[in-house]
Amino acid sequence: MSFLELRILDIIDILLVAILLYYVYRLVKGSAAINIFIGIVIIYLVWKLTQLLQMEMLSSILGQFIGAGMFALIVVFQQEIRKFLLMVGSTNFGSRRNFLRQFKFNKNNGNQLETDFKSIIKACQKMGQNNTGALIVIKRNTSLDFIKSSGDSMRIKVNQPIIESVFYPNSPLHDGAMIIEDNTITATRVILPVSNDRNIPLRFGLRHRAAIGITEKTDAVALVVSEETGHTSYIKDGSFDLYDDLEELEKKLEEDLS
Repeated sequence: MSFLELRILDIIDILLVAILLYYVYRLVKGSAAINIFIGIVIIYLVWKLTQLLQMEMLSSILGQFIGAGMFALIVVFQQEIRKFLLMVGSTNFGSRRNFLRQFKFNKNNGNQLETDFKSIIKACQKMGQNNTGALIVIKRNTSLDFIKSSGDSMRIKVNQPIIESVFYPNSPLHDGAMIIEDNTITATRVILPVSNDRNIPLRFGLRHRAAIGITEKTDAVALVVSEETGHTSYIKDGSFDLYDDLEELEKKLEEDLS
């Protein structure tokens, strides 16, 4: 019964593993990978139980299965691993950047443009009133160069009339997503990766799925104006971020883009 003698470090170890499993579960929740994740956890627990009961043969078989299966898991969970690493890397980078800003180590800090989110919201409101569909992706920390190449490159300062003219139904640029970096429209007609999440309600079309897809893979935020309802959806971290009115949406954007 020596295994019942727990140290403080053992308790901390168990808590850290529990927290890690919880966040991994949240990462794969709602995707096809959730069933695989649950199966792996069950096999791992059975393996540890067989080790504890000194069932040598079964423990050896399960141990070899888990050891060889780690390579397969990298392939199976490729998207989830990429999302996790992007989330961790972007968070750390953002913290370092904010830390340097506080001490004003960056000499060009005063020249950095802040995104004109008020003009973006007004443009979305106007397009919603006219039932004009739109998809706007706003960069935060993660680079969006890997998707910008699929569209038309441009460099125009953000303003309401430009955004409305791009998504005007007869405009050659209206199809696809608009990319905004800092306070500049850097690409239009961009093709985004579409989310395969089966929990997305069927009433949402490809624009919403594309917005969820890019926010799953990066830390960018997205605004989607529905052609059918005229409602503007705010999407962040692969899910809908609900708000009551445009004033609250403005506060959310200001907080997320600051």
